[in-house]
Amino acid sequence: MRTAPDNAVRSFVAEHTADFLGELEEWLRIPSVSADPERAPEVRHSAEWLVAALRRTGFPVAEVWETEGGPAVFAEWPSGEPDAPTVLVYGHHDVQPAAREDGWATDPFEPVRQDGRLRGRGAADDKGQVFLHTLGLRAHLAASGRTAPAVNVKLLVEGEEESGSPHFGALIRAHADRLACDTVIVSDTGMWSEDTPTVCTGMRGLLDGQIDLRGPDQDIHSGSFGGAVPNPAVEAARLVAALHDEDRRVAIPGFYDGVVELGPRERELFAELPFDEAAWLRGAKSHAALGEAGHTTLERIWARPTAEVNGLHSGYGGPGGKTIVPADAHIKFSFRLVAGQDPARIRQLVTDWVAAKLPDGIRHEVGFWGEGTRPCLTPLDHPALRAQVRAMGRAFGQEIRYTREGGSGPAADLQDLLGVPVLFLGISVPSDGWHSVDEKVDLDLLLTGVQAAAYLWEELAADWAREPWPAAGA
Repeated sequence: MRTAPDNAVRSFVAEHTADFLGELEEWLRIPSVSADPERAPEVRHSAEWLVAALRRTGFPVAEVWETEGGPAVFAEWPSGEPDAPTVLVYGHHDVQPAAREDGWATDPFEPVRQDGRLRGRGAADDKGQVFLHTLGLRAHLAASGRTAPAVNVKLLVEGEEESGSPHFGALIRAHADRLACDTVIVSDTGMWSEDTPTVCTGMRGLLDGQIDLRGPDQDIHSGSFGGAVPNPAVEAARLVAALHDEDRRVAIPGFYDGVVELGPRERELFAELPFDEAAWLRGAKSHAALGEAGHTTLERIWARPTAEVNGLHSGYGGPGGKTIVPADAHIKFSFRLVAGQDPARIRQLVTDWVAAKLPDGIRHEVGFWGEGTRPCLTPLDHPALRAQVRAMGRAFGQEIRYTREGGSGPAADLQDLLGVPVLFLGISVPSDGWHSVDEKVDLDLLLTGVQAAAYLWEELAADWAREPWPAAGA
């Protein structure tokens, strides 16, 4: 197999950087805010713009895919090699809401280059990280002398990720035949820091909802009835107190069944990262680190399941006193799930646990926001992951370390519905300000990401030629 010289890739990227950034800035000017119904035409404009850009890149197939919400974009470029693997790149073209009055230094949809950075909504999350693949693919072709990629390349760029991907699962099921692949590259993630390039190997799942408790039909006098009837506020407090044991493990029976535990090697890799807990606490605006016993802070937020109370309210909250037994109480909650946990099973466990904890006289309802998001995990020894790490190492010129992400996203839908491993290729860093004011991307990192994308295709093809990859979970 032809191998692209690294210096040829770097030269091509340097020669085409100006045009690449100009096009990216044009895309960033489209306010594709999926959460705002009034911006729906702009979300469609963004999808159509990307289709045109992908065709200019050379993709023979690039088209808009409709959903019941925001449109997605699909593109495909066959390799021409009879035994080449198929790789699907995932990202999203919708963005978070943003306005100058939120505190931005400049108009969020008028990109600005300053001090080696590109500022604008979507620069990092996720238009910049999607668009780097266009120049990366061109550099791969130019440096290797190919007319088609070393692998069959497909792109799926969602239009509703920032709104919770409500139609994403249905989109995958509807187009499963066209999305068939051997691995997925998710370019909607980040690295540890500018100086410590990393690859993410997993994301947690999410299940959240609300528990509503009702006691008397209305607020009643605490002197006449208190102590003789069930109090929803007290029962809500008892539920919250019972959620964790003395080691701050989730106390719902069966909650940890099937959890994939951290292995010794991955714990060592986490420990090698230059983690400054004091600085992390300052960023969290917190005064102490606290969580499940026997695990470090990084292990807790990346690789352990959690139960959080997001809100708790009942009764009178105004000035002074009001001596009542309140009629109702409400708990908002969320669970972060890890590999081996299924949201549907956790739903049932939570529902049964709440019912068993409450006394007679307290009516209740447990409701969930959607079906939940599944966790995903790529084993450290998966050959496709090793190929990706080699590609990033060539681009960054140093050792690539490993992380996970504590948040959640649609990657598990791709893993589960397509039955293939998911890899994460991202170059964003924590200071990029995702979902915040003055979102930016570091231009040097962005262009290094372009180089990593250029090397990725031949590294994956070479690895596949040695031995086809196992399916997800194999």
